[in-house]
Amino acid sequence: MLIAMSDNEIDRLKVIQDVCERRLRRIDAAELLNLSVRQVQRLMNRLRQYGAAGLSHKSRGKPSNNKLPSDYRSYILDTITQYYPDFGPSLAHEKLSEIHNLRVSVETLRQWMIADGLWIPHSQRKPRVYQPRYRRDCLGELIQIDGSHHDWFEGRSDKCCLLVFIDDATGRLMNLRFSE
Repeated sequence: MLIAMSDNEIDRLKVIQDVCERRLRRIDAAELLNLSVRQVQRLMNRLRQYGAAGLSHKSRGKPSNNKLPSDYRSYILDTITQYYPDFGPSLAHEKLSEIHNLRVSVETLRQWMIADGLWIPHSQRKPRVYQPRYRRDCLGELIQIDGSHHDWFEGRSDKCCLLVFIDDATGRLMNLRFSE
């Protein structure tokens, strides 16, 4: 029989086996595992009685107590597919709760939509490829102008806009001035 165990449970199994085979004392095992000596004794008894499966977590493989029924999940996903196929999880959640009176959290809905292929997370989407714009060849061929509205004089004068003129070919500042 194959037993699923975490790395911590495997380490715990090795230490408890060493104690059972008298290569390690219970006190030393308790220090290694950050447990009491009595808990090490309980683990030894469980190992002898049930084998390695006795040290694995008992809730492994069982569904969560908070898990929603699968028919409710399929009903919600069918509703989204029928009425809101191009909606994201947040907007779909909003419409489901307002119009259809179906209650489910946004995160649960997002995970369901990802699993069903109705939503692709931003991290998994293909990046958009944009045509690069190369710099111009000659000085003065293209001057880019930008303005920044700010209280540049910190209350000693009226708010103004800093205008900057930048040459595209060289990246050099051509002109810089304040304007009201």
